[in-house]
Amino acid sequence: MILTGPEISTAAHDGRLSIAPFEADQVNPNSYNVRLGPTLLTYTVAVIDAFRPNPTRSIEIGEDGYVLQPGELYLGHTLETVGSDTFVPLLFGRSSVGRLGLFVEITAPIGDIGFHGQWTLMLSPIRPLRVYAGMKIGQIMFFVSTGDVDLYAGKYQAATGPQPSAYWRDVTRIRAVAS
Repeated sequence: MILTGPEISTAAHDGRLSIAPFEADQVNPNSYNVRLGPTLLTYTVAVIDAFRPNPTRSIEIGEDGYVLQPGELYLGHTLETVGSDTFVPLLFGRSSVGRLGLFVEITAPIGDIGFHGQWTLMLSPIRPLRVYAGMKIGQIMFFVSTGDVDLYAGKYQAATGPQPSAYWRDVTRIRAVAS
């Protein structure tokens, strides 16, 4: 079951989910709008290596916005800190942003019960697109879970700002399985 807008508001006020800052006008019929935070990251190497940490460059989105370029992956973040020990969150781009040619979070929309932090957004534009800090970029839906809950305690817990991939931390386990 998916939470309706009124239930999202109720759950945010009674503590079953946390959204900070919470703005009532960002509640939709069955989702909550999240805004783009002020920082972007891009990888600075020509070839990204899944088995190693990769260097990044930080970009602060100024008052006049920032133009995203096609062929570049940008890691953004939600302005809001979102989390729940009760509900499963899913984040998708807003349709109005998609209609501008911006793919948002297309490969990893599901969050874990117990994650609390700013969400890292994978941003890929089709054409050059100017974006602004604070613009409504995505929407989070919350689903009721059934069964025992094992709260998230992973490498991205309490994230602030965009987080580059930490896939490389799993290398030992991956290589052990491959042997």
